[in-house]
Amino acid sequence: MKQNPSKDAIPQATAWQICAEIRQENRGKWYTFNGLFCWGCVRFTNGDLTKMCVSAGPDYRGCAQVNARYDQRRRVAQEELTK
Repeated sequence: MKQNPSKDAIPQATAWQICAEIRQENRGKWYTFNGLFCWGCVRFTNGDLTKMCVSAGPDYRGCAQVNARYDQRRRVAQEELTK
């Protein structure tokens, strides 16, 4: 099933919170794609959130992992509202 990702901007605080959650989940998992992606992002930015992938665009949609989690949460919230 193909999903249609949202292109809405992610609020800064929400993006950084989701980024922190994902980094925590991926900590020590450098052997996975997502873990390696997080490791590189943190390593090459020295942990500066303003330089991390999530902050790459003005809409805070620079990280695929953050985008996917945000879109999933929005989709679930919308489904609950329509029930």
